[in-house]
Amino acid sequence: MVMTTETAHRLHQKFPKKHNHYALRDFFQFNGEYGTITDWNDTRNVLTSEDFIIGLLEGLQEEVGDASSAIMYTVGLEWGKIDSLQFETWFEREFSMSPRRANLMFLLETWWWPYISQGWGRWEVDMSDRKQGFMFINLFDSAVARTLGDVGKPVCHLYAGLFAGFFTEMVRKQLSCIEIQCYSMGETYCKFLLGGRERIDAAAFWMNEGANARDIEKRLRAGEGGQ
Repeated sequence: MVMTTETAHRLHQKFPKKHNHYALRDFFQFNGEYGTITDWNDTRNVLTSEDFIIGLLEGLQEEVGDASSAIMYTVGLEWGKIDSLQFETWFEREFSMSPRRANLMFLLETWWWPYISQGWGRWEVDMSDRKQGFMFINLFDSAVARTLGDVGKPVCHLYAGLFAGFFTEMVRKQLSCIEIQCYSMGETYCKFLLGGRERIDAAAFWMNEGANARDIEKRLRAGEGGQ
């Protein structure tokens, strides 16, 4: 991204080693003269309404039908891949170390907390099954699901793609992701399964057969679903 005087975060330039930039006016730079919002990582931000999200999803559904979920996943996937590369850049700049040398949970929280600030929701990463080749991500206050409400099916395909793209780049291994529980299904939070293609396909099949998130967890931990 090419930085200009209207997009570069002035506090970042003034305090390049500052880490406690968690206050609203520290993380976001509101430039009324240029009509821009820049965050601490020099990324441009755009404010949108819930009506925009609804219009985007319903418009896509009207145009392509059920393929809209695959399109949103692909958008998220490419977003995650690009964001992973940008994250590596600003992480090294801020902490003077490669992300691959950092503590894993610190690394993941550092990546996600700007998303919390931007309104994408809080998360919990359950890595207890990582050695088995999969992991779960719990997402609270999904911007998509919160907006659409209870529609009886998973709707956070954008998030699933985002997680798949980011982790694929970070671990240098092709990964996929599926939402196995969603706020839009009447649950209190969204839950994602991240892993290899074979396991994700198995989870999708089980969901189509009526399995819930607890059923899928149980079957995966029992060794079903492939490697």
